[in-house]
Amino acid sequence: MMKNESKKNIFILNERNFSVLVFSLFFSWLLAFPFEGKVLYVFLEKYQIDADSVIFESIVAHLMGLLSCSFYVKNIKSAKRLIIISISACIACTFVFLFRTEFVWKLALILCSYLAGASVSAWAFYFKQLSQSNERIKIAADVLIFSNVFMIIINFIAVNISVTAGIIISIVMLAGALIFALKLSDNYCKTQASCIENYSEINIKNPLVLLCFFIIVMTVNSGLMYQVINPDFEHFPMLTSWYWAVPYIAAIYIMKNLTDKTNRTYILYVAIAMIGFSFIAFMIFDRSVLSYLLIDTLLLGAFGVYDLFWWSIIGEILDYTENPSKILGIGLSANVFGVLIGGIIGSAIYNTDNSKLNSSVLALVILFIILIILPILHNQLSRLLKNHSYLTSVQEREKDFNAYEKNKIFNELTERENEIVGLLLNGRTYKMIAEELYLSENTVKTHIKNIYSKLHIKSKSELIKMLSDKII
Repeated sequence: MMKNESKKNIFILNERNFSVLVFSLFFSWLLAFPFEGKVLYVFLEKYQIDADSVIFESIVAHLMGLLSCSFYVKNIKSAKRLIIISISACIACTFVFLFRTEFVWKLALILCSYLAGASVSAWAFYFKQLSQSNERIKIAADVLIFSNVFMIIINFIAVNISVTAGIIISIVMLAGALIFALKLSDNYCKTQASCIENYSEINIKNPLVLLCFFIIVMTVNSGLMYQVINPDFEHFPMLTSWYWAVPYIAAIYIMKNLTDKTNRTYILYVAIAMIGFSFIAFMIFDRSVLSYLLIDTLLLGAFGVYDLFWWSIIGEILDYTENPSKILGIGLSANVFGVLIGGIIGSAIYNTDNSKLNSSVLALVILFIILIILPILHNQLSRLLKNHSYLTSVQEREKDFNAYEKNKIFNELTERENEIVGLLLNGRTYKMIAEELYLSENTVKTHIKNIYSKLHIKSKSELIKMLSDKII
């Protein structure tokens, strides 16, 4: 039994690595090329094509792909199929840019942008099923770090060597993603319904809507960065081609490796201050290398903190839905929509006489709105995701779950039922509980049904709330 379990864990680890590599390689191409990427900007400048309309069409197509994926991807098999088809089509569409066919360029860009959005949403099935909910913050950190490292490589080559070389490297990244995608398994669940708990009584709509509103507002500043701040430092192409995402990667790496004693909630407010200082510095400082290093470090470091925050939140919400591509698609579309709005506003501001002042004032107003939203969002999400590292301190989590172990609060339950409750509260799935206790999955489900019946509750969230009330 133990040997088989060990082999299974190694298999899952490999599958997880394949999944991370697929997403990272594919996402690096997306960030470097169709989604306001430097490769696309350099390419359009080379052929003197108006960038605003092309990039707008590309982002809208990407947005549509994110939102529509869940209508035709219903399980992990269809998700894998879409990912493979999308990557293959994106290789072909990117290859078109090696030839002088302007009309075909636009069609290819729109098609690959749409398929990229759909494929990213479809990856949610792997994001959910290859990790426990409390591990997804690390999965999110890994894919964001690796994708941005790969993106830096593509950007540096496109800007400093040649855009053609950048396109070729982009195709190589896509080819790598395709190779690893073919290795992904699609046999984790016979039916998707057997892989999830019954969360029909839990309302995720209100927290999700508020989270999406928060993401939109926050990423308006990203759009301003693309259209106002970045153009003002284009006279340092060598530096901006690689340093741009370095603070972002560093911030995510630091957040990923913080100890459990660190209260990440406070860091969110530090990140707000960093964004504010970066726009104030943009307003008053010159356009020197030192100014760029200061502004970019503050701004992208803060964006790294917030991107990992909402990515990890979305990762945990995936447990509350039968079709995870819908949740990830909605969450990422909020990010894209915010960038789109910020880009439109930024383009208008950049052509004014007081662009630095106007953009900085707008950014500070946005931060004020975020300061109002964040406590409300924290309260909503804390009710849904009791054990998320961004939402509760380690002391609170230990109070909730260790108190159960020590005090045997639910005396009405049998010893076996108490054991199952303890595992359930510590993030175990039905399947993991069955393996750990050497029971069948159906037996575990029967135990949990009896537990809920004895305690007069209907879901895990009610169990957590009942435990918290008893402890308090």
